[in-house]
Amino acid sequence: MKMKTQNHIILASAIFFAALASGRAQSTYTPYAFTNFAGLPGVAGTNDGTGSAARFNDAGSVAVDGAGNVYVADFGNHTVRKITTARAVTTLAGLGGTAGTNDDTGSAARFNGPATLDVDSNGNVYVADFYNNTIRKVTPAGVVTTLAGAALVSGTTDGPGSVARFNNPIGVAVDSATNVYVGDYGNHTIRKITPAGEVTTLAGSAGQPGSANGTGNAAQFNGPHHVRVDGAGNVYVADTGNHTIRKITPAGMVTTLAGSAGRPGSADGTGSVVRFREPFGVAVNSDGTVYVADTFNHTIRRIKPDGAVTTLAGRAGQVGSVNGTGSTARFNEPISVAIDSTGNIYVADYLNNRITKGTPLLQFEMSTSNLTVSNGLFQMRLIGPSGSNVVVEASVDFAAWTAIQTNALSPFGLDVSVPLITNQNQVFRARLAP
Repeated sequence: MKMKTQNHIILASAIFFAALASGRAQSTYTPYAFTNFAGLPGVAGTNDGTGSAARFNDAGSVAVDGAGNVYVADFGNHTVRKITTARAVTTLAGLGGTAGTNDDTGSAARFNGPATLDVDSNGNVYVADFYNNTIRKVTPAGVVTTLAGAALVSGTTDGPGSVARFNNPIGVAVDSATNVYVGDYGNHTIRKITPAGEVTTLAGSAGQPGSANGTGNAAQFNGPHHVRVDGAGNVYVADTGNHTIRKITPAGMVTTLAGSAGRPGSADGTGSVVRFREPFGVAVNSDGTVYVADTFNHTIRRIKPDGAVTTLAGRAGQVGSVNGTGSTARFNEPISVAIDSTGNIYVADYLNNRITKGTPLLQFEMSTSNLTVSNGLFQMRLIGPSGSNVVVEASVDFAAWTAIQTNALSPFGLDVSVPLITNQNQVFRARLAP
């Protein structure tokens, strides 16, 4: 059967209408709605509080745990903060505005420019303490210890715990086995810390910036910033000075996932056609989709497992603090990005001193592989807020609608097959159930 439909998707309220025309469909939707989650745009401070009553000072990183709590490396305040799902902000460790090196508990502990953080399955937070040249660990009770490095001492040494040396570590990530990975900015390397505290260099060669792909110390980076690790142990790196996103296998083999070294820009596309402008932050979800805080483009980007890069929010070169959907949202140097188990995106909006939240909108996944007709069935994929119930309906006249099925969205979307009526144009829509 030849596919026939309208040539666009109509958005009305929270409903998306889909139709088919000459085997193609075009979209006018944008996938995430961004709103202010905590902090007040443009206002710095140290306050704990709820939502916009809280204050941050150059929030440098976000990470999210399995319960949906968000952790913030509050760089300018020298503190580690926690935001509950109810948007209540507290200070987990450190004292606002006071730098230092102390291991201790809660406000008695000190950091010196905590740049990034990540959280393990037990709620322990790992912190790249930038100016202290150390990697710190914070328990859920706020007990701070130094995992590796020596405070205020820089170097390149591999070895156990306090013997190891870093040079302005700016990225940190933890895997399911509690191995910790470090973006060692000043050394142009990616380091690994085992649960026993042994530090090795996974990739790159200390003091040798470059862009070469390769294995181990044959690879090169140029001021790598944030890192994240997937369930298979692959490490993703925002190679900031190269304007690229890199991938490291567990064996230390480095490839360039997207972007072209030394060629900044804002182009979407695939592979080396893509352009970034000093991306600082990366995140990866369970299906291998990578999210990028494209810092100096002031945008949030996405790299699908097939390598396709798109811009999710913001507009390249346009600074602001506007809540909005897709290209209407504005950021001011978004520096870090995290994604939770239901697909919500959290952004550390650095110069706006706030954390924003992007909520996925219900939408049809618009591609030839996800909108097909076969054996009298129209097959489509829906994506949106995970766990929500979606009603799929059909009409031949845009007036009377018949419910076909109701299903829950998974984090990877919902595949739907509906029967077509012979010799009639049909229109399908999907809406979130009340």
